[in-house]
Amino acid sequence: MKIGIIGAGNIGGNLTRRLTALGHDVSVANSRGPQTLTALAEETGATPVPVEEAARGAELVVVTVPLKAVPGLPSGLFDEAADGAVVVDTGNYYPRQRDGKIAGIEDEGLTESRWTAQQLGHTVVKAFNGTYAQDLLDRHRPAGAPDRQALPVAADDASAKQVVRDLIDELGFDTVDAGSLDDSWRQQPGTPVYGLQEGVDAVTKALAEAERERSADFRA
Repeated sequence: MKIGIIGAGNIGGNLTRRLTALGHDVSVANSRGPQTLTALAEETGATPVPVEEAARGAELVVVTVPLKAVPGLPSGLFDEAADGAVVVDTGNYYPRQRDGKIAGIEDEGLTESRWTAQQLGHTVVKAFNGTYAQDLLDRHRPAGAPDRQALPVAADDASAKQVVRDLIDELGFDTVDAGSLDDSWRQQPGTPVYGLQEGVDAVTKALAEAERERSADFRA
């Protein structure tokens, strides 16, 4: 698959490492320019590109940047992506630690992924947001392994969700259908599933036990 990754931090960098190792054609971009990604490119074989070109021809695009940076991404970002391109949102809202107050999330009650989709002008699949970056390198297991970790996945588009669930399976993790983007509050920071390193049953239970009200730690 041709994959674009926008953001080369912990999650973006490790997804680049794993996806190239699995044989995918990966382009990677960050806010500082492709010249700063030489080491990652040499390590992985990924192609460093400007953000404006990260989605060009891509069948799947991972947006893994701080939430406050999403509105600043180039307009028309997905215009040259492949038809039916799937966009994955790994983001989280950290108002006190990083992002400041985002009114659409706090005052209007949008889920983080719904807000991101509105900013991008493209529906998204919410995945990897509660995953420790190191787990992508260390905790992948073959299908059926008793200690295989499960990740929640939320989306409005059923076919896009399945593409991402299949990719996560290829990466060595199980998945749990977490519903639509309006249900994705169940996997936001501060919920029981956030950072949970367990299998399908525990992840399913944690999603069911989530409470809608955002905890004080995750309000501006």
